[in-house]
Amino acid sequence: MDKERLDKFQEQLDQHHAWPSVYTFKFIVPAGQETSFKELFANHTPQEKVSKNGNYTSFTYQMMMPSSQAVIDVYVMASTIEGLIAL
Repeated sequence: MDKERLDKFQEQLDQHHAWPSVYTFKFIVPAGQETSFKELFANHTPQEKVSKNGNYTSFTYQMMMPSSQAVIDVYVMASTIEGLIAL
């Protein structure tokens, strides 16, 4: 993500949330990347759902976030997984 896009996203987060706040993260992870992805969030338990053909797994996390910057940090960390889609 480029700086301008991150700044706009952070502004939107701050407009719609009062921090600290529970934030819902949703990710779609390609098959074969699930273990690496789950290691990033070892202290959290997701809801998982495997796609019909088994090509992807969706992960939903509800996490208490102290700030919009913390939310962005999670997305940046997750983006290290090849093929990941963040919703």
